Amino acid sequence: MKIGKDLVAAAATPMVLGILAEGESYGYAILQRVSELSDGELEWSDGMLYPLLHRLERLGHIEATWSASPAGRPRKHYRLSGSGEAAFAEQRRQWSVVSTALQKVWADRDGRSSFALGGAPA
Repeated sequence: MKIGKDLVAAAATPMVLGILAEGESYGYAILQRVSELSDGELEWSDGMLYPLLHRLERLGHIEATWSASPAGRPRKHYRLSGSGEAAFAEQRRQWSVVSTALQKVWADRDGRSSFALGGAPA
């Protein structure tokens, strides 16, 4: 399935903040985690991820440090800052509202969701 660019773009910030809420990470590992979380449905490119990471860093939501990697080439590692944790909490609240509204709009006449996230009734 091809997921539209608008939806991918809208979900990018909360996805990256959520991944970094799990712990410090670096670009390639973030790309792998996105793919893993979406069962391979989301395949982000470097060209999409790194501008987002730079923007989040400029906003003060993430902090970055360089460190050596096992392969020998330095990697830039990213982690949430205090304002990043607050931004992530706000993103979660907003996406919860959107998710609930979508579940309701997709519900069938019996009040059961025809597309419930996680298989739970709406």
